[in-house]
Formats: sequence, C-alpha cells, structure tokens
Amino acid sequence: MASDSLKPDVALAGRWRQLVLGVIAMMAISSPQYVWTLFVKPLQATTGASLPAIQVTITILIVLQTWLSPLQGFLIERIGPRLLITIGAGLSGLSWLLAAQVTSLAGLYLTYGLFAGIGTGFVYIGVVGLMVQWFPDRRGFATGMVAAGYGFGAILTTFPINDMLASSGYQRTLIVFGIILGIVGMLAGWFLRAPAADAVLPAPASLGASAVDTSPAAMLQTPIFWLLFVMMTMMSTGGLMVITQFATFSRDFGVADVVVLGFAALPLALTIDRITNGLTRPFFGWVSDRIGRENTMGIAFLFEAAAIFSLLYFRDNALVFVILSGVVFFGWGEIFSLFPSTLTDTFGTKHATTNYGFLYMAQGIGSVLGGPVAALIHDTAGSWLPVFGLIIFMDALTAILALFVLKPMRRRWLRSTEAMPTGALAAAD
Repeated sequence: MASDSLKPDVALAGRWRQLVLGVIAMMAISSPQYVWTLFVKPLQATTGASLPAIQVTITILIVLQTWLSPLQGFLIERIGPRLLITIGAGLSGLSWLLAAQVTSLAGLYLTYGLFAGIGTGFVYIGVVGLMVQWFPDRRGFATGMVAAGYGFGAILTTFPINDMLASSGYQRTLIVFGIILGIVGMLAGWFLRAPAADAVLPAPASLGASAVDTSPAAMLQTPIFWLLFVMMTMMSTGGLMVITQFATFSRDFGVADVVVLGFAALPLALTIDRITNGLTRPFFGWVSDRIGRENTMGIAFLFEAAAIFSLLYFRDNALVFVILSGVVFFGWGEIFSLFPSTLTDTFGTKHATTNYGFLYMAQGIGSVLGGPVAALIHDTAGSWLPVFGLIIFMDALTAILALFVLKPMRRRWLRSTEAMPTGALAAAD
C-alpha cells in the first residue's frame, strides 16, 4: 500500500487532487447504469426478450457491483487503489465493446452485466473508500462529491447516446462510448492514491464520529450495521426502480415522446435527473456534516416519498412529469453520501473500504427488487400503481427508522466506544 500513498507533507494539498480524480473516475463508469434505460428497447428487439428478462441484465450489473464489493474492498486495502481502480474502469468500458457483438440474452448477461458489474464495483468501492480516509473532517461532502460524479457522469452522455442510437444504432453507440469512457476512467484511476499511514489530516467532524476502528467481522455482529443495511436496501429499491424502468413507465404514461421546451420528454428528463441526482449527493452530505446524519436522512427520505407520490399524481402532464422526475432524483441520490459517511463515523476508517463493501451489498438487493421484481409486479398487476405505492411506503418507513431507531442506537454505540482505546475492536478481524 505504501507505493500507492502520498507523503505527509503533501497530504493536505494532494487530497483535493484526489477528490477531482475520484470524481472523474466515477463519471466514467456511470453510464452503464444510468443510460441503460435507453438501450432496453433496441436490446429487446435484438434478443427477443421480455421486459423482466432484459432487466435482469442491469440487475446482474448492480448485484455484481455491490455483492462483490466486500472482496473488492479487501483487495484494494491490501494491494492499493491505483491498479485495481484502473483495471475496473477498463472492464467497464470493455463491457460495452463486448455487448455490441452479442445477439442473445445470455451473451448480454455475460458482457454488459458481468464485465460492467465487476469493473464498476472496483471503481466505486475504491473511490468511496479513499474519500472517507482523505476527508475525515468533510466526510459527507467528499463522499457526496465522488458519488455526484457517478450521478453526473451520464449528463455528458445521455443526449449524445440518444442521438447516436437514433442515427447509428445501439451497436456503434456501445463501441464508441465504451472506448471513450474506458480510456478516461483508466487515466483517472492510475493517479489515485491512499493517504500515507502517517499523513497529517484534519480531525474528524464532531457530529458523532467514533475514534475506534471496528473490523468487518465485529461490525457484522452489530444491530446498527443490519439496521443500516435494511434502510439502504429500501431506499435503493425505489431509486433503482425509477432508473431501470423510467423509459418504460414514461411510455406507458404517454409522456415519453411529448415535446417539452423543444426536446422529447424522455431524454430531457433523464438529463435533468442526472443533474439533480448529482447535486443532491454533496448537498445533503454537506448538510449532514452540520446537522447530523440521521436528521438529514429523515428530511431527505420523507422528501423522496413526497416526490414519488407527486410524480405518480401528475403522470399525465409531460412538463410537470419532467420537473418532478428531477425532484425524485434529488430526494434519492443522497443515500450514496449519507450511508458511507454514517458507516465510517460509526465504525472508523481503518477498514472503511471493506466495511462499506458489506453495506453496499444492499444496493444489489435493491436492484433485484427495483428491476425484475418491479417489472414482474407491473406485468402481473397490469399497472405501475402498486409498484409506486410500495416505494412510497418504504421511503417513509426508512425516514422514520433513521430518526427514531438509528439515531438513539448510534448514540448509545458511540458512548460505549468512548472509553475504548483506538483500534480496540480491530482485534476481532
């Protein structure tokens, strides 16, 4: 790990450079997930698959991205971030090149799903793990910024991809953008570093941060972790349903091709969504650094429940639908700054990358529930109403859990660790 570290005398200056590189790397891997909805229709035509079957592709991607993250975090902590993040970015780009050549559903699973899932997982967990180490004083903001890179990345690609799909077909689109995004991600990843063990960094923020480092084995035995896991699963489900099914339900609602402000509603909404999905991550991360993680969760998650309800209520109005789709993503994307910050505040920085890898697996479960399961519920019921109803309920429930269960539970945990020497729980590793 030493070869991947910056020396103490350049740590403070170097951490901002690392933040910029982390944002770029995350932007380069965001399109496989966030513009997937644009490829669903042409890929269905090529493979002859049903909607639930084709949505398994994005589920494989997210499940691998998340469920392999504990192992990937462990490898990054042992080998160092530069090599593995660079390889991950390359695999992400390669997934599109390979997917452009296949014509079967199985081939799509093994290219777009498999390679992008493994590759984006290395980049995502590696970059987030670096930022919680580099910015102990601004943990919510820093993780929010790199998570924003993941949300913002597709802003640059949504319209170009949509236009190239129309003019050149999905195969050429996958090849061209796979090459571009793979190269950009690999260049950014090659210059990422971890802080040296003796780097002098600012003290952690005072709002509920533990000085005790808890190993993954010890963390997995705590009720706090499993509460966070359930909460992140529920919030992930709603957001991933909107991401993966957006083109489908906007067409079902009859607004996808309506011209709004000179643009078709679907690509315009997707572009606005990328903006708000990016802005929310550093914003709510910054807020949580000041008013506390759980208070911010309560506000954001209730806001998301109200936004989903409003999107459903105004589903027949294309202009309002486009605006509210952006509001929905502003109420959802902050989970990627709030949950890693809360976890690291609770269990320390030494095992932060691997620890977050275990929590990030909740995103994989959310992809199953929000992707093929949501599509199956829709196909069975013949309506999106029960899907939206379940999501509104889970968002509101998660807000209540944050304020009235997680908050007192974490307060008791932090009090119990105050008397422990630093590293006391690491022995359980």
